[in-house]
Amino acid sequence: MSELNRRSVLRGAVTGAAAVTFTGLALGLPVALAARRPATDANAAAGTVAHSGAEAFDETYRGRRIQGAPRTVGGHHRGGPGYAVFVDGRELHVMQNADSSWISVVNHYETFATPRAAARAAVLELQGAALEPVL
Repeated sequence: MSELNRRSVLRGAVTGAAAVTFTGLALGLPVALAARRPATDANAAAGTVAHSGAEAFDETYRGRRIQGAPRTVGGHHRGGPGYAVFVDGRELHVMQNADSSWISVVNHYETFATPRAAARAAVLELQGAALEPVL
């Protein structure tokens, strides 16, 4: 029977970590290549190019000016399309969830049907306070 020592434990850990890493790389390659493919009508229909249900708006709500519009570059995470929302000229970070609902940095644990609804909820939550930039 072989003796269990530090060297054999370390060898087993390194072998296991290498196996997991190489398996992850092999499985992750198609996903990485799919993310780089050019935008097509099929991608747009799947919601990967444009945000669904997000129309531009510009209004005064409870004395605060809220604006929002789709942006074609510089979106969150992947650098692709995104959506920009502003409260009194300061950007309110919003993000669309996988289920097409929206959240904001102010109401991060509450979901909304549209970016406009998220902006209105943020105005209510701010209670007149200025929106501070997110670093």
